[in-house]
Amino acid sequence: MSRIGRKPIDVPSGVEVKLEGNVITVKGPKGTLTRTLHKDMIVEVESNVINVKRPSEQKEHKSLHGLTRTLVANMVEGVTNGFKKELEIQGVGYRAAKQGKDLVLNIGYSHQVIMPEIEGITIDVAGTNKITISGPDKQIVGQFAANVREKRPPEPYKGKGIRYVGEFVQRKEGKAGKGGKK
Repeated sequence: MSRIGRKPIDVPSGVEVKLEGNVITVKGPKGTLTRTLHKDMIVEVESNVINVKRPSEQKEHKSLHGLTRTLVANMVEGVTNGFKKELEIQGVGYRAAKQGKDLVLNIGYSHQVIMPEIEGITIDVAGTNKITISGPDKQIVGQFAANVREKRPPEPYKGKGIRYVGEFVQRKEGKAGKGGKK
């Protein structure tokens, strides 16, 4: 049996969970999240605990068991604490700024890259090179952070670009010149 799928999910106080068929809604201090779960998975909500069970030992059900439990656990975690991703910009002249609800990036192109803030996330810019993306939905936060990083991924020669805080970029040696003396 799935070790992850078997673990019960504790629901903290202040979080409300509603289950209607295979649609689960989790409401908490950081917002409300709704997700449609796979029709075969059995989700039971008892007072302060959510349990996810599978109907059979088929391979598909085994695969969905841990996934479903993790998705529900992430919803509970998101509405209580929220998720955040931090990015940093490295490079001479590279900087980020917030104009209204838009993230404006100057990252070495002939134009500014403007990324509008989407519903469900908040963008904070600390200084000119730190970007923090936060929100209750782990998937939306992670995808938006990946989209920002995609605009100028870190390059291996000088290390310039947008990277996650703590991300290691493998550096390469530049071209070797023509060896020898003249």
